[in-house]
Amino acid sequence: MSLQSLLVPLFKLYLCGVKVLLYQIFNRSFTLPVLPKQNGRVAIVTGGTRGIGFETARHLASLGMHVVIAGNETEEGAAAVRRIHEERREGTAEFVFVDMTSLKSVRQFVRLFRDRGLPLHVLVNNAGTMLVPERQTEEGFEYHFGLNYLSHFLLTNLLLDLLKRSGRPGCCSRVINMSSATHYAGVVDMEDLNRRLHYSSHGAYSQSKLALVLFTYYLQEQLTASGFSVTANAVDPGMVDTALYDNLWTLAQMLKRPVAKLLFRTPAEGASTAIYVAAASEMEGVGGCYLYNGEKTQSAELSYDSELQAKLWKKSSQLVGLQEA
Repeated sequence: MSLQSLLVPLFKLYLCGVKVLLYQIFNRSFTLPVLPKQNGRVAIVTGGTRGIGFETARHLASLGMHVVIAGNETEEGAAAVRRIHEERREGTAEFVFVDMTSLKSVRQFVRLFRDRGLPLHVLVNNAGTMLVPERQTEEGFEYHFGLNYLSHFLLTNLLLDLLKRSGRPGCCSRVINMSSATHYAGVVDMEDLNRRLHYSSHGAYSQSKLALVLFTYYLQEQLTASGFSVTANAVDPGMVDTALYDNLWTLAQMLKRPVAKLLFRTPAEGASTAIYVAAASEMEGVGGCYLYNGEKTQSAELSYDSELQAKLWKKSSQLVGLQEA
């Protein structure tokens, strides 16, 4: 493995981080407006037991939604549901187990959800990991690519018909993909999506977040062309003080702690844009956007490459065993 293959992705990712921190120094966190009630609507939030996912689930429940918190920590999930209900939110919450590192588990989760006959109005693809050492998911995919992107690609496609049936003109169903500013540093290598040749945790993480944006745009294009009342958007939460940073090197961890206290967003602040996209009247019928700090923002130039979007969709469909749409 060449030194360059390690250092270039690392440098590009940390440069993105510095730019985000500079922005957060001089700009206040997005403040949510008063949002309309969401009584009767159903949401799924992956990775909703803590951090940004929990704050998203908590707020959607406060608006009257029934929120399914999907995650792989059963005790943590039960505690999250208990906290939401203790706050006497207008809506309700429940925890349902899913291991997003296993496509088999994703399929089982979808079967259980569909068997209940519930509608689905909001899908927040939030679960993820960052900068883990080289490892593979249950089906042998690179860990970041499999967990952050591929499992959510499968989940969304398996639930897409429900989202289409649940949405209607003037009251669309909504898909929210949690990306990151690190997608600007991402490169999608169609010949080596699993990073077998030159592994870099920084490059793998950035690739997975760019893949989510490419997926978002291609999905919205398909939905619009078919006339379905479903929108898909990508969200950047900013740099947020969550457990995602637990995989940093020891020195980086030590440097991060004082910086995080001063400059990182809280999980509630990080969740605000995803909540806005999931429930705001201003986002009704609005799709195919990348949003940061509550505003539509230009994503990486590469993310608008329609040929790359189509290639990634086709390859992802093959990898997860879906017929190409």
